[in-house]
Amino acid sequence: MTAQPRSWLFVPADSDRKLAKAATVGADALILDLEDAVAPAAKPRARLLALDYLREWDHAAGQCWVRCNPIATDAAVEDLMAVLPGRPTGIVLPKASGTADIRRLGRQLDELERESGIELGHTRIVSVATETPVAVLKLADFGETVDRRLKGLTWGAEDLATELGATTNREDSDWTDPYRVVRALVLVAARAAGVQPIDTLYSDFKDADGLALALTRARRDGFTGMLAIHPGQVAAINAAFTPSDEEIAWA
Repeated sequence: MTAQPRSWLFVPADSDRKLAKAATVGADALILDLEDAVAPAAKPRARLLALDYLREWDHAAGQCWVRCNPIATDAAVEDLMAVLPGRPTGIVLPKASGTADIRRLGRQLDELERESGIELGHTRIVSVATETPVAVLKLADFGETVDRRLKGLTWGAEDLATELGATTNREDSDWTDPYRVVRALVLVAARAAGVQPIDTLYSDFKDADGLALALTRARRDGFTGMLAIHPGQVAAINAAFTPSDEEIAWA
């Protein structure tokens, strides 16, 4: 199992076809998505499919995570109760408002692991740490101990842009100023917390050149992995975060 996955591929948990393909594309970590990729009416079926997928997953071969709904919602409770018996590698927590939400999720996982007969602490956490303005202002809290389960921080630009009332979050080939600041703060917060910094996804999956540029910047700045929205992005992400022979020799 890769300790720090390079590629983190989102897979809509309500799509039989996409679930079937996901394991064949070489992603270090899959994220079975029960949140934005799944319409409310489809969530009950998506939970069942996610549990079936987890039960058949070869956990020795790679990581399989689940993105639940925001922790304050009833849907999140239903998500966690449904998928924990399948022993996911961890939970990706969206729209966290700060470290308190991570601790809240940790307490829920403690309870559900006991109920499911899973060793305490097995289920890890990656937080999408910037999808609300309040969350951005609380990134400094990651300099303190948060939760033993926390393994990574990533960030999201789309929901934040909506919250900020922005007309766009990109200009030419780069983020606009607010998102450059947020991206840098997440990188610093992850390093302060001693967890993996994971860059956000590159949304235009048909733009290979744009992805290559984003990956060059991510590697340059200190990120060690990136979210993927499409299977076609996985190979480029894996290659970008694989050290060269020269880098290994230097290290």
